Amino acid sequence: MTLPPAAAGDAFSDVHPLTVSIMQPYFLPYAGYFRLFHASDLFVIYDCVQFPRRGWVHRNRLADPYGVERWLTLPLQKAPQGVLIRDLRFIADAPALLAERLRPFGPLQVDQDGVRRIVACLRDVQGSPVDYIARLLEEIVVYLGLRWNVMRSSELGLPPSLHGQNRIIEIARQLGARRYVNAPGGRDLYNPALFTNAGIELCFLPEYQGPKTSILSRLMAESGDKLSRDIRATVD
Repeated sequence: MTLPPAAAGDAFSDVHPLTVSIMQPYFLPYAGYFRLFHASDLFVIYDCVQFPRRGWVHRNRLADPYGVERWLTLPLQKAPQGVLIRDLRFIADAPALLAERLRPFGPLQVDQDGVRRIVACLRDVQGSPVDYIARLLEEIVVYLGLRWNVMRSSELGLPPSLHGQNRIIEIARQLGARRYVNAPGGRDLYNPALFTNAGIELCFLPEYQGPKTSILSRLMAESGDKLSRDIRATVD
């Protein structure tokens, strides 16, 4: 794992404190999610926590050709209730099953080369679900011209006794971060005083006013430049 200069403790860190964002790997999330890549120096895929079965790690809603939103769910193996995100696995025939689940959404034909690569990545089910989602996120981030500097929280070997904001603080501490930026929905989850006592500035992005639909739906309908400007606008 190679950290940015600010995490190395050199003089650069006094001028430009390392800013980290930490978020579960979401499957084709809405555009507001991608603001975290633009707002931070290092994005940490939060894969060392329990899989939220009603969350957005393995599913999202996409519009079919008639404009009706339907669930698209990744074909995962059955797992114990407490399974960690990093330990999720696909079922054996996942590529074929995902292809079948994509059929109601039409051919997903696009003109832009970058979006074609994203759709190809969507169809290419291999590795673990975290591997797959990370590849998909990277394709989207690169297409949008955002910063892709990413690691996984499971690389840090955090003790299982750490939970909630204490776990977030420990990740930031191990990385040498001076600032932690989070989505606005996290305001009720964190105690700013705990971050201050740890020497970490706690920041939240403003509310995202754009559509909450999956990024894929917008990639199919909008230019990459327009979408990138929309994502950056509420961060800069």
